[in-house]
Amino acid sequence: MRKMVLGMLLVLLCLPFYGTTAGAAGSFKDVSTGHRAYKEISYLAEGEIVSGSLTGYFYPDKIVTRGEAAAMIGRSLNLNGTKRSTQFSDVGSQYFASGYIQSAVEANVLSGYKDGTFKPDKPVNRGEMAVLISKAFKYNFGGTLSGAANALITRGISQGMADGSFGTDKDIIRADFSVFLARAINYKLRLTPVVSYDMERTVTVDSLNVRTGPSTLYPRTGALSRGTKVEVAYAVGSWAFIKSGNIEGLVHSSYLNAPINAGNESILSQKMIVIDPGHGGTDPGAMAYGLEEEDVVLDTALKVKALLAKTPFQYKLTRETDKTLSLNQRVAIAKEANADIFISIHANAFNGSANGTETYYYSAYENPNTADSKLLATKIQNRLLAAWNLYDRGVKHGNFHVIRENTMPAVLAELGFIDNKKDNEKLASAAWRQEAAKAIYWGILDYYKEKGLDVSNLY
Repeated sequence: MRKMVLGMLLVLLCLPFYGTTAGAAGSFKDVSTGHRAYKEISYLAEGEIVSGSLTGYFYPDKIVTRGEAAAMIGRSLNLNGTKRSTQFSDVGSQYFASGYIQSAVEANVLSGYKDGTFKPDKPVNRGEMAVLISKAFKYNFGGTLSGAANALITRGISQGMADGSFGTDKDIIRADFSVFLARAINYKLRLTPVVSYDMERTVTVDSLNVRTGPSTLYPRTGALSRGTKVEVAYAVGSWAFIKSGNIEGLVHSSYLNAPINAGNESILSQKMIVIDPGHGGTDPGAMAYGLEEEDVVLDTALKVKALLAKTPFQYKLTRETDKTLSLNQRVAIAKEANADIFISIHANAFNGSANGTETYYYSAYENPNTADSKLLATKIQNRLLAAWNLYDRGVKHGNFHVIRENTMPAVLAELGFIDNKKDNEKLASAAWRQEAAKAIYWGILDYYKEKGLDVSNLY
């Protein structure tokens, strides 16, 4: 009997703190009403976003691991948490957070390591937490740790450390992670509980429950009837924080219509588009008829930038001058910017015997967005063909570093063959390069239109 009891205790100690019986608000033995994070932990526990051990402890001072963080974020966003196989060699199908890890990767909230691992037991530091929350809640943060920290501070989610720093490298404990996550979900828990309601939608069901949190586990604060206009402050996964009259709280966004223009612009402004002019500096690329690839693609990219500047989109070029960039640097720029899509622009060459336009995407390895990459490539290819009327070489799988190593929808467009006389005439013409830039820009709009966004006023 003694051996059996000891064995059971060891099992309990080895269980992860997520995926066990959820603690109801205020039920954790080690989180008293006087605990500094009591309110936020209770809020998350009410919706089963966090839970404790089977013995009723929350362990607020325990350091959060990557696996645990994925589970907390996944539950808050209502991602699919069903245990299943993942793309990572160290996350088996029976790991408690396997479903949330895979879903978060597919949602571009999390990523793994180049060796094919996720490292689920690795501790999460405060800087990584800030990036994770910024990605999960789609804050604009410029793809940097300092930007992510500032995104949380300016929203009243964090106030930093006592020494005035954010403590980027300091491991984060469960209590603090709970505080930040609860404040991101419900602005009323923030240090400065103020948000802007800059979107408007309409209720599309007879009776829509408004709740205090992003799941049906949270209590109702009221109900809205069909046709009611609501103001929307922000999204929490598939839920939205809304206000209508004196009713305020979260509703499932599937029961709201598409946003009007103001709201749509808010959504578009969260999309970062990275344009990559190939080659540059010590690498001129292909050359023929007195023309260098690096100059052609840079000019085209700058023209795309000018078009994007008139839209709500965020945008970034990997280079805007004749400078040398490695392939790794180009990928890093896109990842650090938290790019939504990546487009690399090139010109082809093949001994003068080939011609035409082709656009590539990659379908495996680091980039899990095969379908979206192919869709983006198809839209841009179609527009380039219509603009330049060159031979259609098709949309193809291509094993190019900048699209293979990226973790967002990524394509590489070959405008034409610089060593083919007919293609070269278009590549050499500023007017035709402007048409190519328009084609790429319109292809981007076509892509987002297919993804359900209203971009009709941007054509």
